[in-house]
Amino acid sequence: MSKVDLVVLDIAGTTVEEHGLVYKALADTVKAAGGDAADVGNWMGADKYEAISSMLDKQDVQAEFEDFHERLTRYYEETPPTPIPGVPEALAQLKTEGIKVALTTGFDRPIVDGLLKVLNWHNEFDAVVTVDDVRAGRPAPYMIHRAMELTRVRNVRRVLTAGDTVRDLEAGMNAGAKFVVGVLSGSQTAEQLEAEPHTHLLGSVAEIPELVRSN
Repeated sequence: MSKVDLVVLDIAGTTVEEHGLVYKALADTVKAAGGDAADVGNWMGADKYEAISSMLDKQDVQAEFEDFHERLTRYYEETPPTPIPGVPEALAQLKTEGIKVALTTGFDRPIVDGLLKVLNWHNEFDAVVTVDDVRAGRPAPYMIHRAMELTRVRNVRRVLTAGDTVRDLEAGMNAGAKFVVGVLSGSQTAEQLEAEPHTHLLGSVAEIPELVRSN
């Protein structure tokens, strides 16, 4: 019997290849507002509203956040996101083995709904948790715990989390997950991920079914 009841996955860079466009949109939004986007890389995996607010050093950034939405929508129309190779097959394998799968993301609900529509992903997941579903985004563990609540998984030691950023690893550790997996399919390096507490480092989500079977 599997030791995992729930696999919680990030979206951009983990399950979806979106060519770094979210960070391009963030940087372009901040620059257009007169801010310095030099540290945009430090906000990988974070709440995007919080990222814009911090980089612009002001609380009310609703106008800039809407600008970010418009830019990202346009960039995705020009270069549509695609599933990372092997991810659809991995999702199917996990489902076959009776393991629930949830998505968590620093995106808000409108972005996620549009992204899933582009990918034609409708029934692949048991839960989809966005940053506006919780009180705080990563590195807080709340999205993971919300995914557990929605999927009726009670034991965090039977949860596997995976993501491509340091914040994904921090959230997984803060949640107390049994497996906290870094994947190298995103923009952060093995060196960056290895420097953070984690349980496993894999090439991509495609390797997760084998990890689950071997443990």
